[in-house]
Amino acid sequence: MAGSHPHPLVRLETLALVGIGGFAGANLRFFALGLVPDVVAVLLVNVLGCFALGFIAYEAQYSGIVERKSRLVFTTGFLSSLTTYSTFALQTALATDPFLLVAIVLGNYGLGFAGVLASRELARRVRSPEATAAGGETA
Repeated sequence: MAGSHPHPLVRLETLALVGIGGFAGANLRFFALGLVPDVVAVLLVNVLGCFALGFIAYEAQYSGIVERKSRLVFTTGFLSSLTTYSTFALQTALATDPFLLVAIVLGNYGLGFAGVLASRELARRVRSPEATAAGGETA
């Protein structure tokens, strides 16, 4: 079955593109950490990352304009390096003020989820006219 597996150079190309996306995402997060306080920066990158990931996932479901390899570069490469669950978890564990602890958790989860819902609406609105509605949401 020669056609079932991509050529090793295609896989290498994809790995390189994901790495480039990861490099860009990690550097943007580092840049954000230098602009505002760390808790705010982590919240900002996580919420924006949730919005962007939601949009890319729903765009793929509704219209599929963005090519699969591009989605992989943005989701696995850029967005997974931009967002940071580990720093969010560490900030939560280190929070000594109970109000701050609750704000960090609710902010990251609540606003992140709201970002995904908002991006779903945006993806629905930019769907190509010839695309048909999916039978149910799986993303």
